[in-house]
Amino acid sequence: MRWSTILQQYYFLLVTCLLTALEAVPIDIDKTKVKGAQPVDSAKIEPPDTGLYYDEYLKQVIDVLETDNHFREKLQKADIEEIKSGRLSKELDLVSHHVRTKLDELKRQEVGRLRMLIKAKLDSFQDTGIDYHALLKQFDHLNHMNPDKFESTDLDMLIKAATSDLENYDKTRHEEFKKYEMMKEHERREYLKTLNEEKRKEEESKFEEMKKKHENHPKVNHPGSKDQLKEVWEEADGLDPNDFDPKTFFKLHDVNNDGFLDEQELEALFTKELEKVYDPKNEEDDMVEMEEERLRMREHVMNEVDSNKDRLVTLEEFLKATEKKEFLEPDSWETLDQQQFFTEEELKEYENMITLQENELKKKADELQKQKEELQRQHDQLEAQKLEYNQVIQQMEQKKLQEISPSGPGGESKFEPLI
Repeated sequence: MRWSTILQQYYFLLVTCLLTALEAVPIDIDKTKVKGAQPVDSAKIEPPDTGLYYDEYLKQVIDVLETDNHFREKLQKADIEEIKSGRLSKELDLVSHHVRTKLDELKRQEVGRLRMLIKAKLDSFQDTGIDYHALLKQFDHLNHMNPDKFESTDLDMLIKAATSDLENYDKTRHEEFKKYEMMKEHERREYLKTLNEEKRKEEESKFEEMKKKHENHPKVNHPGSKDQLKEVWEEADGLDPNDFDPKTFFKLHDVNNDGFLDEQELEALFTKELEKVYDPKNEEDDMVEMEEERLRMREHVMNEVDSNKDRLVTLEEFLKATEKKEFLEPDSWETLDQQQFFTEEELKEYENMITLQENELKKKADELQKQKEELQRQHDQLEAQKLEYNQVIQQMEQKKLQEISPSGPGGESKFEPLI
């Protein structure tokens, strides 16, 4: 089992190395006999993209580090805080020369890639006086002071950058979703302004009707509750709800058999609940909202179950959660259609920002149009000068030919007598 398979899914780089070194509690169940279950070949499971701009570099560093036996052994003995604090990064000094050489090459490639990105961003400027070394400071996942060597500082920075970026990843997604909802409302209101009173009332009525239709859905079970998990057990796993067993459930949904329920495996548990609310065939159901709902459910379960906040759910954490009152008697779950995404003040502020951006774009467009017109004028002027120049050349050539071989009235050559 490759610990790098899990790493891309969670909020810091090397803690997964430690976690996957642990063994899951064995459960005697044959997944091949469960309805719908398929044997999992862990070698075929592709690690998901983290969404980080240095995702490929992150994966490559992991692939190289896991080949060093010394480093792997240290990881197995380290605790989470030791990894996050950067103390474990010092062990990089003891890895083999072969591994260090590969890491050096990876860093040089990453620095080269970042330089290309900077150059592409600044391609409107002359390539003179650009301090690439200074511009590399904006990337905090590697040590820009030494672009040729991968040192313990690089590993420490990579761990901390991945930790911070992935911890803020969900927050960023929520903010983007909020902007998405405000944009939808903004465009709807702008469209209404283009209609006459009768058409506007029709559109408003249709909007309210679709909204009510969307809200009219079956009850959604509280994510992570016994009722919700039993529904998955019965409908997705094809098992008798009266035989529900948390240990067996955990083993069934630990898809890659690593001993943990990761974020993707948890999100897969909510599909049945989401299907109660969202249908891609329905005009009133927004699939972007469905993914936001899935994210909210996963975050809620992680907050309730993931006691050490490593973004992984162990069997022990899972079983402990099933003993809580909230598991047996949960509160009702409020779906997104019961939420207010933004206030009128926030929408107004967002619309003002859009107006400023549109004005700025219009200003740039006007400037570009003026530049285009000026370039066209210069082009036309040059073409006129070129034409005039060609005409002068032709006249000079004709005059030169006439001076060299003048002809008489009958076409015979005419020679002037010498005096």
